[in-house]
Amino acid sequence: MLAYTVYSEAGGVGKTTTAANLAHAHASNGLKTLVIDLDPQEASLSYVFGVDGDRDDGEADNIVRHMVGRAKGPFKDLIREDTGVDNLDVIPAHNMLSGLDTAMRRAKKTEEQMNPDVEWVEEEQLYQLLGRNGIHEEYDAIICDPQASEGQGLYNAVMVTQTVLIPVELSGKGSLSIDGLEQLVDGLENNLDIEVGVLGVVPVAFGDTTGQQQHLETLQEDIKYDVPAVFRKRESLMQEMWDAQATAYQVVENAYKDGEEGVRRVPDREHETLEKYDELAAEIKEAFDA
Repeated sequence: MLAYTVYSEAGGVGKTTTAANLAHAHASNGLKTLVIDLDPQEASLSYVFGVDGDRDDGEADNIVRHMVGRAKGPFKDLIREDTGVDNLDVIPAHNMLSGLDTAMRRAKKTEEQMNPDVEWVEEEQLYQLLGRNGIHEEYDAIICDPQASEGQGLYNAVMVTQTVLIPVELSGKGSLSIDGLEQLVDGLENNLDIEVGVLGVVPVAFGDTTGQQQHLETLQEDIKYDVPAVFRKRESLMQEMWDAQATAYQVVENAYKDGEEGVRRVPDREHETLEKYDELAAEIKEAFDA
């Protein structure tokens, strides 16, 4: 089984689109895939797969309730199979994730008062939850998509997967992520007291500007992590994902334009982008097989 967290400390650099498209690639290549959405933002992976309808419902059962021991039903009832992609399931995000850290602290205090001889470790709750419900045995691939900031969503995701894939932008808002990549991983290891594997650093929205070329050369030469793929700027394709609530694969296959099927001319470069996702997904699988 393969498991990894797609994470970038800079928001808006393609974290969720990377996770969604790699999940589609894994599922299309025969891996039963589960995506766990731990990002409280409305424009989330749950939205892409059309399973975000309950995120505003304060009474709905959700992943946070289960992580803090306040579930309203069986855990497996959270898993949505109606994602529009065969072999791909999602545990949706919920707005309660925005208060996950506070909920965790309260749960820890309550649990340790009730059971003073047992330490309730906040960072391990998702790991334990999946273990109790046999999720690792049921799926071939697990991808976690946490928020683009430190906190219990990120820590629980990495504790489950112990491996990260880091999308970065090679200019502007992505520069902090590039400069601090090694510190980011070191910080996760120190906080969680585990060794965190890095599948690679993946530049996204790459253009042909001199500045971006220089950033890419520096990235490839100066950091200790692999750069297994570089995704060129595909603004139209990526925007259409959000307009159509679809992965890039579905956008191309169904010729979406402004959310409407069958009306878009699909250029060859977009097929090349899908091939790049397929290649990256295959390389990730090979890394876990090895």
